[in-house]
Amino acid sequence: MLQRIQTIWIFLAVLAAVFLFITGQDVAVFGNIPVVDSACIVLVLVGLLSVFSFKNRKRQILLNTISIIINALLIGVLAYWLLNLSGGIQFPEKGIEPVFPLIAIICLFIANIYIRKDERLVKSVDRLR
Repeated sequence: MLQRIQTIWIFLAVLAAVFLFITGQDVAVFGNIPVVDSACIVLVLVGLLSVFSFKNRKRQILLNTISIIINALLIGVLAYWLLNLSGGIQFPEKGIEPVFPLIAIICLFIANIYIRKDERLVKSVDRLR
């Protein structure tokens, strides 16, 4: 069902990926290869697939875990990009790109907590039958 609380958390993680796609247009880590843009597109697709696979909670947890791993790798890539920019690391001057994957990771962890809570509830109801 789409009205569950974990759906809101997953949508927030997808929204963070969209914001990273919008703000990360100037990120050039490995030359002309669009690493951040392609990772954002993958994160949006995996997030939307996770939202619409609400009937299979195990798949939803797996997709959220994959998104968490991609976001963690993206934080590493963006930290590498920030450290290689000239002028030191001043966040107001350089941008807030690494914050968006961190927000997405937190939202996905919270969504996984609620998905596991639903799974326990369904199992407890099945025991009563």
